[in-house]
Amino acid sequence: MRTGPNPLLMVLLSLPPVAPAAAGDMDRGIAVLAYHRFDPLHGGSTTVTTQAFERQLDWLDAHGYRVVALGTVVESLRGTTGSVLGDVVAWGRTVAITVDDGHVSVYTQLYPIVRRRHVPVTLFIYPSAISHAAYALTWGQLADMTLSGLVTVQSHTYWHPNFHVERTRRTAADYRAFLDDQLVRSKAVLERRLGAPVDMLAWPFGIVDADLRAAAVRAGYRAAFAYGGGPAHRGVDPFAIPRLPMSDADQGTVLAARLGDAGLDNRLAPAAPGRAVP
Repeated sequence: MRTGPNPLLMVLLSLPPVAPAAAGDMDRGIAVLAYHRFDPLHGGSTTVTTQAFERQLDWLDAHGYRVVALGTVVESLRGTTGSVLGDVVAWGRTVAITVDDGHVSVYTQLYPIVRRRHVPVTLFIYPSAISHAAYALTWGQLADMTLSGLVTVQSHTYWHPNFHVERTRRTAADYRAFLDDQLVRSKAVLERRLGAPVDMLAWPFGIVDADLRAAAVRAGYRAAFAYGGGPAHRGVDPFAIPRLPMSDADQGTVLAARLGDAGLDNRLAPAAPGRAVP
């Protein structure tokens, strides 16, 4: 278990007050960006090159966007106040970064950028692959990243099933037990291995319905994320929060349009003062 001061808490307490956002900024919502794999040279349907990722960060910074922790987004969407995260007003030009699955490139390609640029990210992990699959991260790599205070690990179920398929091949009772096992076991293993609470979930393949929402509540999650959609707004279903799947093509005016800032162009305007909120 982790001992000593909580690095996330220490960084948050050191931040200057954040002014409330204007009504137009709140209308824009908060974009949750979704990535999977990173490669120095070759992009793909779920692979972003490191150069493209850094260009996206440069664009966000130059156009006054703040990168905040995913927990800050959840608290802001819920309108929670009275806590360290809840008092950080995340509305305005704000994004959070999430990465699904636990590919080893998260450690070899993304993590050096995270450390150098001090950018917070949330990893949605399915534990069955960790330290087992050749493509996957190890428990040691996950622990190393979380100790930085910049990386948070949350659940992506236990082994990333397709719930549509599983429903068709199981009885109703067996399917409910399967849901509970996937959500409870993932949460328990991640908490035991990494010594930090797990209360957020990304749905595999973006599949979510009433049964899955109910299972997430039973398992003790406070929020869950879909795959697809636009920026999230207050009043969104807390167990189907939309995310923006990212690719190399999300640059300049394309990225601006997806974030709801269609009036912005590809030029790198002067960055607004401020810094990332972990």
